Amino acid sequence: MAYTLITANRNYSSWSLRPWVLMKALGIAFEDRVEPFAAATNYAAFRSFSPTGQVPALVDGDRTAWDSLGIALYLADRHPGVWPADEAARAFAQCAVAEMHSGFATLRNDCTMNVGVRVEPNMPSPALHRDIARLRELWGQGLDRFGGPFLAGSVFTAADAFYAPVAFRVRTYRLDVGPVAQRWVDHMLDHPAMRQWEAEALAETWREDAHEAELAAAGRIVADYRAT
Repeated sequence: MAYTLITANRNYSSWSLRPWVLMKALGIAFEDRVEPFAAATNYAAFRSFSPTGQVPALVDGDRTAWDSLGIALYLADRHPGVWPADEAARAFAQCAVAEMHSGFATLRNDCTMNVGVRVEPNMPSPALHRDIARLRELWGQGLDRFGGPFLAGSVFTAADAFYAPVAFRVRTYRLDVGPVAQRWVDHMLDHPAMRQWEAEALAETWREDAHEAELAAAGRIVADYRAT
């Protein structure tokens, strides 16, 4: 089986990180192809490999799976471990993934992903406070109910993959998710696949103006560890 996973910039692309880290963590082999964000809108260029004109996309022979959730579901039909084996843990993980896929809009907008920097954020809005409080609650429930160190039990699943970009956001913006959830963040940031993604993000030299403008609007950059 020869997969090609097409993703974008390591610093910016939170949606790309989800299937990438899932496949790495589960040992699912794939060819790693990066298509950088070259402009604020990449639809026309990305349409050459993705029907939505967006990343990520997973190519499997003459078939393409798109959208991070679509890719996770596609992989779950073909590989064990995407979802927990325990029924209760699996139900929790699937609901948590769906919530991340459709929710947390303020967190996404106000705390844009950028792996290689540290930011003193603007005063958080009430909506951002609600998103952070929900993260604290959701992660705490999973860790308490299923014993950790991952969100749905002792092994890495799609639940962890879908919140992996948030782990980077927590560090970038010093978001207070509480001590229990912070232990999951620290555990995730120390995962070999997450360390590899971070190393590749720090090595990137390209910048894209729209993403950099979103970062500047999020707060004051206090450290930038990216290559120049």
